[in-house]
Amino acid sequence: MTPPTAAARFAAVYALLTASHEAGDYWVQQDSDAGAKGHAGHEGRAACARHVASYTATQALALGLAGQYLGLRLTWRRAAAGLAVSAVTHYVADRCAGHWQETGDDAPALVRFAHDYGKGKWLTRDPGAGALLDQAWHKAWITAAAVVIAGPGR
Repeated sequence: MTPPTAAARFAAVYALLTASHEAGDYWVQQDSDAGAKGHAGHEGRAACARHVASYTATQALALGLAGQYLGLRLTWRRAAAGLAVSAVTHYVADRCAGHWQETGDDAPALVRFAHDYGKGKWLTRDPGAGALLDQAWHKAWITAAAVVIAGPGR
């Protein structure tokens, strides 16, 4: 079997990470964690960490199983690094849950950035805007994670 090119690996890895993102973010996430992950203090941090752990496990399982089946020749180091990118950035965004419309200095840093970047009117006007920015953030970082994972093979 001819080894896949980095471009082919990227396309496959991006598809796997994106599909498993949807599963991990909506099907696997526990409702109690979804409701609490944006709360202040230990409760919110713990709920977000539990969600990110199950989310990352979902992505890792998809990468491992499909990567083997498709013969992607992924390295565990690159996979771990890419999954870390996905996990850390997922945590950052999900701590913003319930805070996207906030405008004060105590709002999460990503929310303040979005407002400073010119998204404030949209965020305060449209109750769905925060969820859309959240998902756009995730997809952008999934792309970066796929680039890391799909780099040069074995």
